[in-house]
Amino acid sequence: MIVIELFDKLRVMDLLQAMRVFVRVVECGGLSAAGRDLGLGQPAVSERLRQLERHLGARLLDRNTRTVNVTDSGAVFYAHAKSALEAADEAAASVTSFNRQLRGTLRVAAPHALGELLLPPLLATLQQQHPGLSIDLVLNDRFVDPVIEGVDVSIRVGRLGEGRFVARPLGGIRRSLLASPKYLQRAGSPTSPAALAAHPFVHIDGLARDGKLHFDGPDGAPVIAPVRSAWRCNHWRPLLAALLAGNGIGVLHRYVCRDEIATGQLVQVLPDHRLADLPVHAIYPPSRTLPAKTATVVAWLQTHLPPLLHEDDIMAETA
Repeated sequence: MIVIELFDKLRVMDLLQAMRVFVRVVECGGLSAAGRDLGLGQPAVSERLRQLERHLGARLLDRNTRTVNVTDSGAVFYAHAKSALEAADEAAASVTSFNRQLRGTLRVAAPHALGELLLPPLLATLQQQHPGLSIDLVLNDRFVDPVIEGVDVSIRVGRLGEGRFVARPLGGIRRSLLASPKYLQRAGSPTSPAALAAHPFVHIDGLARDGKLHFDGPDGAPVIAPVRSAWRCNHWRPLLAALLAGNGIGVLHRYVCRDEIATGQLVQVLPDHRLADLPVHAIYPPSRTLPAKTATVVAWLQTHLPPLLHEDDIMAETA
């Protein structure tokens, strides 16, 4: 909102330049260092800061001949300005990249299920638009830090954790509690979350580490159910096979078993209880100038991946 209100006082390009100068002064700790980084003389840096403070009507920096300190107002504005500049750089880079052919290697890290089922057709279509682009897809269910491991973009499912990276949301993965009809005919269908403890539980490694499964009940209230692990794996395919074979009740991402649900090979258990969606993010190294290939693939995934994650919901609504 601060930026929008300033549009009638400063031209957009002047405003972005002043914001960029301010951000670099804060990050470099001084006017001279920021000027060297931006290719500006110190008088030009000082003038940009004066213009910005005058139009904001607030003092952003306390400065003397030796030190520069950020005021309380400056600290608040810095966070907004940083986000705005990152968004502007990303927007500009994405448009520029689509107006020219990308070349070189795009290295993408992703978890197995997404990387095996959903990403290949999306990346293949992107590559058709940019034939000079080489795709290097690395599949691994562990967290891949793009800064440490040298990938352009890492797709992260679940908690982001700590690290020096920029994160962009790509939607959420719906999960369901499932079993085969033949298993439920043999063992009975649980009528409450507490009854799950009597059934063997099939799950991905890392889920229900404490022996408990967390739901939202029919009224939206949190529900905790004890479970007894019988099948655990770090890959989704053996879990799907175990459920189809009737080895228990388990949790799967819905996009990996749409066909099995549609054909009745798997059915939902406790359908009035919902597992929280897992957030999906694209993360990439922080950079003053976002590489065109990174901006392109992130924008492409933000547009095309979310509908695939909830395709079964869309089909149900239109049926």
